[in-house]
Amino acid sequence: MSRLRPATTMVGPAFVAAVAYVDPGNFATNISAGAQYGYTLIWVIMVANVMAMLIQYLSAKLGLATGHDLAELCRERLPRRVSFGLWVQAELVAMATDLAEFVGAAIGLNLLFGVPMPVAGLITAVVAFAILALEQRGYRRFELAIAALFGVVFLGFAYDLFWVGADPVGVVAGLIPSFAGPDGVLLAVGIIGATVMPHAIYLHSALTKARGRGEGEEVRRKLLKSLRADVIVALGTASLINVSMLVLAASLLHATGLGGADPILLAHADLDRYVGGGAALVFAVALLASGVSSSSVGTYAGQVVMRGFLNRSLPLFLRRGVTMLPALVVLGLRLPATDSLVLSQVVLSFGIPFALVPLVLLTRRRDVMGPFVNRRITTIAASSCAAVIIALNTYLIVGVFAF
Repeated sequence: MSRLRPATTMVGPAFVAAVAYVDPGNFATNISAGAQYGYTLIWVIMVANVMAMLIQYLSAKLGLATGHDLAELCRERLPRRVSFGLWVQAELVAMATDLAEFVGAAIGLNLLFGVPMPVAGLITAVVAFAILALEQRGYRRFELAIAALFGVVFLGFAYDLFWVGADPVGVVAGLIPSFAGPDGVLLAVGIIGATVMPHAIYLHSALTKARGRGEGEEVRRKLLKSLRADVIVALGTASLINVSMLVLAASLLHATGLGGADPILLAHADLDRYVGGGAALVFAVALLASGVSSSSVGTYAGQVVMRGFLNRSLPLFLRRGVTMLPALVVLGLRLPATDSLVLSQVVLSFGIPFALVPLVLLTRRRDVMGPFVNRRITTIAASSCAAVIIALNTYLIVGVFAF
């Protein structure tokens, strides 16, 4: 294998994982934050994405260093009962993940073409299967398809933000940590708590595990550098998209607030009213691309989780049919879209520690990682991220049910 080819094979996995950071749940959270508190919570998005960079890098490094994904290592290195329990909660989290992604894509189809929400959910499933079929022809095609959809989301918000504009002074002020009262604290916790998706942690290690097999330490260290760059670019782009969502909402909606309206639908309506139909169209396309891409990635991650924990797989159509049922029920009953998205994020927050803690514990073990074991400072930083996210998720869950 040439020295050029190993490096280029590492470009792409982080963009697949980064889709989890710009899914429809992020739309609802970031738009709500901008509408209610203006630019105040921009700093929260930046902090959340810095933590995400470290966590996704560790997941990718785990796969490269061991040739196994996180789920496989949990099965091999942890007691059987613990491993089985981790698998059960991971499957429940997969259903919550599908809920956010299907609802978001359905809203996008509804805004674009007026498709009824239940039908839009079924269309999303078909499109997700088509994208997943690319993975059967080679992982690069799948990664490039997801990266292209990721690019659609990025360009969509860049276009809308160009026309809507922003207050530079307000944006800079938003980088200074502050809150706008107790409700602002709760929403900030929600942004951070919903940032690191459990399925993205499992998935990233699976996307990199085969790329260093058969290579010596020197080549794998070069791969690791490319992997690090991939994470920084992909997660950095995701950070820009999330900030753009908040800034767009702050510019459009902060003066009048949400007034009880659905934040995604209100943002679309105001773009149409104040900027024009083109901007509203681009927003809907970005939402649809986000939902479809994250749905495809979520299904792929589900296969990785089952195969890793149980050493077996279900047929893709059967697995997709099971995990998408809650989403189709929500769409069929026409339950409030944003409330459903928020609820899915709360459920997801339960699953984060069950993927994050094993990741930190495994990457600090020399008998697992060999020469790629974490440095002490890396373990301390990762442990701090885990502690903060767990504490904030606990606060989020308590706050949601208390208020």
